[in-house]
Amino acid sequence: MSASWVYFAIYETISPFPLERFVNKKNIKAAKVVLDMAQRGIREYDAKRLLAGFLPQYLKEFSYKGDLALVGPETDLEELASVHPWLKTSKLVVKPDQLFGKRGKYGLVLLDADWDSAKKYLQENMGALVTVGNITGRLSHFLIEPFIPHEEELYVAISSESDGDNIFFSMKGGVFVEENWDSVIRFHVDLLDGIEGIDIKSRLPEGLGEKRVAVENFIKALWRFYADSGFCYLEINPFTFRNGSIVPLDMVAKLDDAEEYWQRKRWLGLSFPEPFGRTLSKEELFIKELDSKTGASLKLTILNPEGRVWTMVAGGGASVIYADTICDLGHAREMANYGEYSGDPNTEETYYYTKTILDLMTRHKDPRGKMLLIGGAIANFTDVAKTFKGVVMALEEYQPKLQEAGVKIYVRRGGPNYEQGLKLMRNLGKKLGVPIEVYGPETHMTRIVPLALGGALQ
Repeated sequence: MSASWVYFAIYETISPFPLERFVNKKNIKAAKVVLDMAQRGIREYDAKRLLAGFLPQYLKEFSYKGDLALVGPETDLEELASVHPWLKTSKLVVKPDQLFGKRGKYGLVLLDADWDSAKKYLQENMGALVTVGNITGRLSHFLIEPFIPHEEELYVAISSESDGDNIFFSMKGGVFVEENWDSVIRFHVDLLDGIEGIDIKSRLPEGLGEKRVAVENFIKALWRFYADSGFCYLEINPFTFRNGSIVPLDMVAKLDDAEEYWQRKRWLGLSFPEPFGRTLSKEELFIKELDSKTGASLKLTILNPEGRVWTMVAGGGASVIYADTICDLGHAREMANYGEYSGDPNTEETYYYTKTILDLMTRHKDPRGKMLLIGGAIANFTDVAKTFKGVVMALEEYQPKLQEAGVKIYVRRGGPNYEQGLKLMRNLGKKLGVPIEVYGPETHMTRIVPLALGGALQ
């Protein structure tokens, strides 16, 4: 896998330099969307909740309590105050919690407020239409927490790349950290070596004074928490000291959704909200609803409804690799969708998933025709024959529309009962009147991509 554009997309979130400096511009939109799918942003509320709950396992002197309240459109504020009595006795901070930053710069943060002022702010801003950068959306969720008076603002962030993790630290945290990026110190934690052998203390600024030991211990504990909890990006900007203890003021975090099974206990009750300003189409909502009712994983994001290259990929990791290959071959602009079906979906679930994609891809005609890539790695437990029955049912139903749209289908699959599944697809190709090329595990997983696109792997 040529993953440079994925890793540099991570880098962009912590660097003042634009992603365009590192990757081909035509790949940027797809790179960011794929990154968002594999690495899922979480609310600041959940990031701080995880931090308060689990960081003390690695740092005993971490005393942050995690007094937090999340407000949504249906929240009863009086009931919320009864659950969290500190809302009526503390000075408060209220801010949107919808996966966008620089909230202070946009005037969206209420500071040093009492409960009555907080309620008024929420009533005035809930549902308000705001523009952040180039994205416009409605405010729907807010975080309330105690107001912490402070002067010192420190910065720490951790991001993952192919050979390990990078830790960034600066004494010049806050909203202008990017303007002061030359003050940032970087520590690299090798994938195999871990953090124990890294001399952090000697590289920390002398200006920290007696706090150098506390900051060193905090950074090491934070990395262990990060590594053990399935994060792929975490930023605390800023954090400060209060009564000698570290307090996180603002947090941004992304989790690796491939860790979901292993982290199910830590992630219990955690939600993955849509990016700010993104409104799901009815088809995306349908698949999301279908996903919520099954133990399988069904995901769909529409990138370009008029795109020529459509994918049905089994497996989250495989979906990233297929998308990466399409972009590497110069067809990022033609990539119509991104998603996955995995976790052994049954025939009916696969039928509805396939039908949704076929309906979308046959709405807009293109004189050059369209390609449907039905791919995936070699499955461990997904019954290929069972899922392909659902695929065949949908393809038969859409036969006339597939012919009209000039669709060509390329299949590569392996796993339990794959021979039977591939036989179903080959037999279908003979009677459907739609070109279908079928390959098994003897063929490289992404080989069907250059076959479909008429290029060659580099």
